[in-house]
Amino acid sequence: MNVRMLYCDPDWPNFAGADWLANIMNVVVTDRLHEKQGRSIARWTLTSEDGRTLVVYLKRHYRMRLLDRAMAKLWPWKASTPGMQECRHLQWAHDQGIPVPKPMAAGELVNDAGHLQSFLVVEELTDMLALHEVVPLAHQSLDADAFVAFKRGLGEEMARLTKILHSRHVFHKDLYFCHFYIPQDFCTSPPDGWMNRVFVIDLHRLATHPLTRIWWKVKDLAQLLYSSDVEGVSERDRVRFWRCYRGARRSWFARMLLKFVRIKGMRYTRHNRKHG
Repeated sequence: MNVRMLYCDPDWPNFAGADWLANIMNVVVTDRLHEKQGRSIARWTLTSEDGRTLVVYLKRHYRMRLLDRAMAKLWPWKASTPGMQECRHLQWAHDQGIPVPKPMAAGELVNDAGHLQSFLVVEELTDMLALHEVVPLAHQSLDADAFVAFKRGLGEEMARLTKILHSRHVFHKDLYFCHFYIPQDFCTSPPDGWMNRVFVIDLHRLATHPLTRIWWKVKDLAQLLYSSDVEGVSERDRVRFWRCYRGARRSWFARMLLKFVRIKGMRYTRHNRKHG
């Protein structure tokens, strides 16, 4: 097996073993296994020799698209596969101050048959839940005033993180509620401050689009609007998020942006209803 590109956290071999790279594409991991079209993801629990436990998600891509293979040949110094690309996206987001899962290992490999493959190992966000799960739980657990304060702090932090991306002309492209995570115990004991307490996951499609930034901004915000249709989220919460995202200054551009976001969000809703 030939290694085209590799990233490894210094602590990773203590859990995966010294020969981990030779086995990474073949090791059997079945916990929460999901397989589809030449790729798989599964939850993997490892124990180090000194008794520490590490829980990660292992993402493997066994077959690359023709475009990925062509990119790898034309630009061998660039990450051309999903695993290595997402690793770099996670590292970039962390450097910008966005809380994300920690990548433990990633690589691009060429197997004995000459096929390009990739993998990514990310640390699990243990004891955390996605927003579409945790907001309804908080709605059921907190009194009315505490729940309003919960949503206010959460919405302001989500707006701050989204602005960090968009101000750099970088777009998530899957900016749904299910890709924001917070600790489960916030359902009953919300934090005094929310900064850096909301994590963003699944950055595999993250990309920079300076020339077409308006389109991707609309798409990101519309995905967030569409996916906010969960128990406990009100129209007032959406307006508060928009004001935090927009900032104090009102402008013609902001009004037009909001109009297009609403139109796109309605299209997502109609598409979901049509296809069940």
